[in-house]
This record gives sequence, C-alpha cells and structure tokens, in this order.
Amino acid sequence: MEKKINMAEVITANAPKKSKTALAKEMNVSRSSLYYQPKLPIKDLILKIQIENVWIENPAYGSERLAMHLKVNKKRIIRVMKIFKMKVKRRRKIPIKKQDLNQKPTNLPNLFKICEVKQTNDVWVADFTYLPFHGKFVYLATVMDVLTREIIAWDTSHRHNTQLVLQTLIQGVKKRGRPKIFHSDQGSEYRSEIFQDNLKQYNIQQSMSAKSSPWQNGWQESFYSGFKVDLGHPECSETDGELTEAIAQTIYYYNNKRIHTALKMPPSVYAARLNN
Repeated sequence: MEKKINMAEVITANAPKKSKTALAKEMNVSRSSLYYQPKLPIKDLILKIQIENVWIENPAYGSERLAMHLKVNKKRIIRVMKIFKMKVKRRRKIPIKKQDLNQKPTNLPNLFKICEVKQTNDVWVADFTYLPFHGKFVYLATVMDVLTREIIAWDTSHRHNTQLVLQTLIQGVKKRGRPKIFHSDQGSEYRSEIFQDNLKQYNIQQSMSAKSSPWQNGWQESFYSGFKVDLGHPECSETDGELTEAIAQTIYYYNNKRIHTALKMPPSVYAARLNN
C-alpha cells in the first residue's frame, strides 16, 4: 500500500522555502489544518476488513445481511464494496415468472394460495435438488416450515425417488408433529400413490404448485440457491460420509447462524421468539 502524505508535505514540497505558518496565512486556513488527514478512508478500510471477516463464515452474505450483521448502514456497505471492488459469491438466477398458459390441470390444487399462515406447522414446503459428486449425483430432499423458514427435515440419496421424499416427511412428523398442509411441485415422487397414502394416514392436506411454475414454491427455491453457495463445491468432499457431514453443517448454519433477510435473524432464533 502506498504511503499517504499529508497536505503540509505536498505544499512544502512545492514551496520548500515557505514556512507552514506563511503557507497557512497565504491560504487563509489554520496551520493545524495543513496536517489534517481525512478519517473516512481509514474507516472504509476498517469496514472492508470487517466485511472480509464476516465472509469467512458467511460467504454468501450480500450488502443487506452484512449491514444487519455489522449494524452498519446498508448504503455505506454498498459504497465500501464498490470502492474495493468486493463481490459476493454468485447465486443462481431466480426463475422468471411466466404466464400459466397451456398448463394441464391437476386434481391437486395449490392450497397455499388460499391459506393463511399464522403458526408453525400450518404449511410445510418440500423439494429436492441434485449435487454433482465425483461422476454421479447425490440428491438432497428437504422440508421447510413456511412460518419460521426452518429446515425441519432432510435426507440424501443417490436416487431421486418416493422413498427419499417420504423419509423427509416421516422425519419431520416425528420431530415436529404433522402439518396441516404439505406443499410441493408436481414431481412424480410427490404424486406417487405411496406418498399420497402416507399423507392421508397423517391427515395432511396435499398442495401442489402449477406445472412448470417453480416460483409457486419459491421458499425452497430460495433456500437451495443460498445453500449451494454456502456448501461450496460438493467434490471438495472425498467420500459420501464427508459430503453428508458438510450438508449437515451447512443446514445447521442456515437454521442457527445465517441471517434470513425476511426474518432479520436466523430461522431458529425467530422460532424461539415465537414460542416465548
């Protein structure tokens, strides 16, 4: 880093034969002002270091979460990131909403459109995603409580089938009790007879997004977008066991430490406040 020189040094270099008192009088300013160094660049550098420290544990934090975490004005965060050309890790693009034209009707409606979420277990949303892993895929299925945004159950498999999504449902029910509504997309795993029979046994209403309408399950879409950034490349893990542990740690981080922008706090903290 280049050494900063103050105003007095610059002026004296250009007019070496004049005293600082004479220079101050000539410029109609106080002598002390010649030694003034602006504090803002120093403060900006300190904030830059603070942002980098936050990114060590929270690599996906953008300006909004950084502002919450550091308790600093968001505009200042944006300005400092721009000055030092700091960029957060890239996220997946959010699906662009399209008109629901020429969609084949389903006998399973989107109940989420008409329900009012007031408490936990009113609505769970579910989905699964794939992770490339040493020439194969590992599939991760999750179940989220819409009110608290907590991931309440998850499971992995090398196959995306009914057993994978059913296992997450069973885990969730054992852990939190049954929800009133279970919402997902129209994947064949969720439409299978076995899965629907289990929902009926639990007396859970099934809800589904319209075909090819991922934004109708945007809670899970948003979760996976941030999850994959926080997890990093799956192939950093050498074995299935290491990857499972990395997934567990990332979900724990999401539930307990990562600030959720809609909640202004981690999901588990929000859930705890609701229960108090």
